Amino acid sequence: MPDSLHVSSQFDEDLARLRTHVLQMGGLVETQISSAIDAYSTGEVASVKSIIETDRKVNDLEKAIDDDCAHIIAKRQPTASDLRLVLGISKIVTDLERAGDEAKKIAKGVRRIYEAGHMPTQYGVGIRHLAEAALTMVRQALDAFARLDGKLALSVIRADEDVDVEFKSIIRQLITHMMEDPRTITTSIDIISISRAIERIGDHAKNISEQVVFVVEGRDIRHDKEAIK
Repeated sequence: MPDSLHVSSQFDEDLARLRTHVLQMGGLVETQISSAIDAYSTGEVASVKSIIETDRKVNDLEKAIDDDCAHIIAKRQPTASDLRLVLGISKIVTDLERAGDEAKKIAKGVRRIYEAGHMPTQYGVGIRHLAEAALTMVRQALDAFARLDGKLALSVIRADEDVDVEFKSIIRQLITHMMEDPRTITTSIDIISISRAIERIGDHAKNISEQVVFVVEGRDIRHDKEAIK
């Protein structure tokens, strides 16, 4: 095999391995979010420890992927679409790590509520529906990355608006709860924090999708509302 082909083959393997590690990290974050949502509904606060332990694995993967990105740029000096892929990945893993942090916040909030002897599901404010919508965004964003599907990525970005609207509705309901019955204030504040964390997970899925569009099309559509219509 000519040296140039050997180098090219090795480079392709490096990029493929990098993408695999991103999807592995994404799978861990999905598990964190899903487990946190389940804990909210079931009160299985024992899972909080597992969610926190998974967060350490996510953090380790972020560091490893960042190192790999730096190594590839320094050693391979990628250009055009390959460079966009590496740069996009370096930003995607940051959002994945932060989404994992939000899942940890949800889990800790759930633990506080149940350990205080309250049942958050009695508030009937649609947390589960909001969380499922945000989790779907994360799954689809990762799917868009795996397939380098710009159209799917754009649909995820559009879905963020629905999550934001639903989040604001939940906040209004919780404020009403607190005004009508001051005894609900402590739990309501915890549920507001959980809702905010879920909304932020949707934001991170949106950010990941914006990077997928950048990788696929070379367009930076952040802050460009016209680009996602």
